[in-house]
Amino acid sequence: MVGVAIAGEVRYDVLRFVETGLSNDPQVAEERQGIESKQDKLRALKAEAILPTLTVSMMVGPAPGLKESVDDWGDTVDVYDFSRMGPFWGVEGKFVQPLNFGQYKSGKEALEADIQQKSHAIDNQIHKKDVELQTYYYNYLLAMEMQKLAGDAQKQVDKAYEQLEEALDDDDPNVSQMDLLNLKAQLHTVKEGVTEADLGMKRVQLAIRFSLKLPEGDTFVAEDTCLVPRSEPLPSLEDVREYTLQYHPELKQLNAGLKARRVQMDLAEAKLAPEFFVMGEFQYVKSWAGNRKVMQKNAFAEDAVNKLSGLIGIGFRYRLNFWKNWENYRSARTDYRGLQMKELYAAEGLIAKAEEQYYQVVAAKEKMEALKESLRASEAILKGAAMQYDLDKSKTGDLVSAYTQNVNLQKDYYFAVCQYNVEFAGLISKMGWSLQEFHSIYMNK
Repeated sequence: MVGVAIAGEVRYDVLRFVETGLSNDPQVAEERQGIESKQDKLRALKAEAILPTLTVSMMVGPAPGLKESVDDWGDTVDVYDFSRMGPFWGVEGKFVQPLNFGQYKSGKEALEADIQQKSHAIDNQIHKKDVELQTYYYNYLLAMEMQKLAGDAQKQVDKAYEQLEEALDDDDPNVSQMDLLNLKAQLHTVKEGVTEADLGMKRVQLAIRFSLKLPEGDTFVAEDTCLVPRSEPLPSLEDVREYTLQYHPELKQLNAGLKARRVQMDLAEAKLAPEFFVMGEFQYVKSWAGNRKVMQKNAFAEDAVNKLSGLIGIGFRYRLNFWKNWENYRSARTDYRGLQMKELYAAEGLIAKAEEQYYQVVAAKEKMEALKESLRASEAILKGAAMQYDLDKSKTGDLVSAYTQNVNLQKDYYFAVCQYNVEFAGLISKMGWSLQEFHSIYMNK
């Protein structure tokens, strides 16, 4: 997993290419941001578990003093004396602590299950993106092979054309003008091949540039110099079934969804009962003006200005709209039962998809190997036709036919190799793994 940048070229092997593409994908980043948002809600819920309602207010300022006076009934009372002011300080607080810890626990578990569900959904999306990036990589290698093949075909046809022209100029009796015309008639197919190869490379380079976020002036170059079949061992059908059941993120997402629905059902059921809570408040006011005869040093002395009071109690709240909560409970129960039914066939369906993909990989491998055998036979035919052409220049048609067959088989073989590599990537995804996970888990078992 080494990247090298030389003269504007950025080199990647398939592992690093996939990892870089995933890290630059905006949709994956957006989904991960959604998980952070859910984690913020979980932290907010935990923060509200203790004293969710707590208000404290404080005030400072001047306060009047007190002096004794006789009222109309002859009693001695304290009255405000605004001619003697003193500092004043007061604080007041209120709090409410719910006792419905069952609802708190259910809400916390529901949020945690929701985060797990979202995380597994992102894993599933990453696996699909993984296949897409591997497809780009192997399509790049395929386009590179097509450019080589088209370029070589162009050189070989040009060389044969020059040799025929020289033979005609030398009045070689084994060569006719018809041979030259037949060869010239084949030139358009070669030029079309060169054009298609160049077009394929440009298209895949655009896709790769977008995936890697390459700056202007940099060009992607694969660490691999040629397109060959993947070197990873093909898992057995038993391994495909076992690992799909064990690792597939959709199954994990479904299990997390079942847990979330079950907890939501428990939470809706708990809300049918009354909610209990503890509430209280306190008030403390202190003025240092005192009774104005002497400075009041007792911090808890009470008079017309100084106060110390508080209360605490247990209460409960019950929502009279019982039927609304009952419908919420019924809805949560229905969703939970629906997911339970889905669980019965989800595993079988995912295993069937993975098994189908396994058969596609096997078929692609067999096709690739069959084409390889045909290619070997075609190379032998081409050698024989070339030897006959050296002996008899009139065998131009046989040489061109053998060469065309060989080029077409090479093209079909490279397409088969690319298809096998991409189908293998699809199998890894269907088993519930990314390419990195496949190498770290299966390859090291």
